[in-house]
Amino acid sequence: MTDKQQDPSTPLDADAVAAYLRAHPEFFVDHDELIPELRIPHQRGESVSLVERQVKLLRERNIEMRHRLSQLMDVARDNDRLFDKTRRLVLDLLDANTLEEVVSAVEDSLRHEFQVPFVSLTLFSETPTGVGRSVSFAEAHQAIGGLLADGKTICGVLRSHELAFLFGEEEQGSVGSAAVVALSHQGLHGVLAIGSPDPQHYKSSLGTLFLGYIAEVLARVLPRFATPLRSVR
Repeated sequence: MTDKQQDPSTPLDADAVAAYLRAHPEFFVDHDELIPELRIPHQRGESVSLVERQVKLLRERNIEMRHRLSQLMDVARDNDRLFDKTRRLVLDLLDANTLEEVVSAVEDSLRHEFQVPFVSLTLFSETPTGVGRSVSFAEAHQAIGGLLADGKTICGVLRSHELAFLFGEEEQGSVGSAAVVALSHQGLHGVLAIGSPDPQHYKSSLGTLFLGYIAEVLARVLPRFATPLRSVR
């Protein structure tokens, strides 16, 4: 004999559910994911039993863990996208044959692939490079020496003269926050900065793994094509 099939259009009543569970006592063994969803009150007057309280806490923790897992999955997907964009930029830098191609690859990728509103790549050279923007190290040190001191990526709200040096007089008022990293490999060759109109976007706690990685690769690639670039440390 076989169990009768329930018409999906017919709603189940309590008696039918109870009868099914009596006939299938192993149901929750095969569907243990439903156990946290059960509500089984054990009340004595106005009091709530320890069992019910424990079940309630477990249910709340289960919901919280689901939310955390969802957030972690979102972060993982974002990191996957960032990694893919970074990989493509690194390959473009490695394939570059001229300084112009290096500068274009960085600026185009950050603006169009990473959707960064403000991008600044400044090379340090005592003579004009003819490509992109270049200044002497003395000029850079005077304007943003504090940002270059320890070689780490700096995030936050910058001073007006620092913004003017990095992004220009016309755009400094539009940059609310920025991330700045020195291009340093066996010497200091330049500085890379990205900005946002949102003062809260680039916070000091912001993860800068991918930006730092791009800067490390760029610092190793630049000297191969820029003869005027010299180590200043």
